[in-house]
Amino acid sequence: MTTSTQRPLPVSMTPAQRLRTTTAAVRVALRWFGVRKTLTPEQKTQAAESFGAEGEFLSARKKLLDTRHPMYRAVTAVRGRVLAYWRGLTLPYPEPGVRLIHQERIEGFHQEMLDLRRQLDEAVARLDAHYADLRAAARRRLGSLYNPADYPPALQGLFAIDWDFPSIEPPNYLQQLSPALYEQERARVAARFEEAIQLAEQAFVSEFAKLVSHLSERLSGTADGDKKVFRDSVVTNLVEFFDRFRSLSVGSNEQLEELVDQAQNLVRGVGPQELRDDAGLRQHVTTQLARVQSVLDGLLVNQPRRRIVRSVPSPNGATHATAD
Repeated sequence: MTTSTQRPLPVSMTPAQRLRTTTAAVRVALRWFGVRKTLTPEQKTQAAESFGAEGEFLSARKKLLDTRHPMYRAVTAVRGRVLAYWRGLTLPYPEPGVRLIHQERIEGFHQEMLDLRRQLDEAVARLDAHYADLRAAARRRLGSLYNPADYPPALQGLFAIDWDFPSIEPPNYLQQLSPALYEQERARVAARFEEAIQLAEQAFVSEFAKLVSHLSERLSGTADGDKKVFRDSVVTNLVEFFDRFRSLSVGSNEQLEELVDQAQNLVRGVGPQELRDDAGLRQHVTTQLARVQSVLDGLLVNQPRRRIVRSVPSPNGATHATAD
């Protein structure tokens, strides 16, 4: 594991080699009670009759619980925090549900995930306390479509967060069993890290371009000359991106690094209220951001096509989360 006390990495390392040396794979899986259920053939036929349609040409599902209920929303909010934290701290990797985390951040990640798991358990316990009322409401709303067999006795244990650190390197024993196959696997993993570099660059460029475009649009005047209203988050989100980029970037794209420097220098020390009050400053920032945006547009056009990896449910009902 790389720590601050270890010797610096060789300058001759490629970005992919640095990434492979300094990171570990981390996988997050969510187990979630499904609140929507496909209608049975008989139920679809019954529903189709009201429209004069044929049941086999109708696709329909019923909602088991009211997902607008505050206690249910509190549970899904924890899931949102889990995914945001995981994705914000890691880099993409071309395998389902796997991302890359800097090795010195593993302990902090583990502790934060333990706290998020506790938050989820507490939120599910509060939801479970309202479960009887939710079922009663579902019985009234679903009418003849209500089926008690769709509902487990309790909700606790049906929502869970799991994480692990799978090995993505070829196993050492393979070197003894088949040196040729071991080298083949090493080459395959090396290619994966090259792809991971591309995925990281694409993600950074896309997010950066979106943030710059949004800020530029908010800073520009309307057709009648009035300035547009914008939230503080339009600026703070960009500042947060700079921090995340600096902590995660492996220095694989000098042009992107320069663009981030330019934009960061442009808004350094500039608060949202200053941009609202100072027309000259607003115009200057808008003009300079337009130059950054034009280069980013070129980077977006030249991006290679990425391979989209979807979530793959496991037999126990868990779904490995992805960042696509």
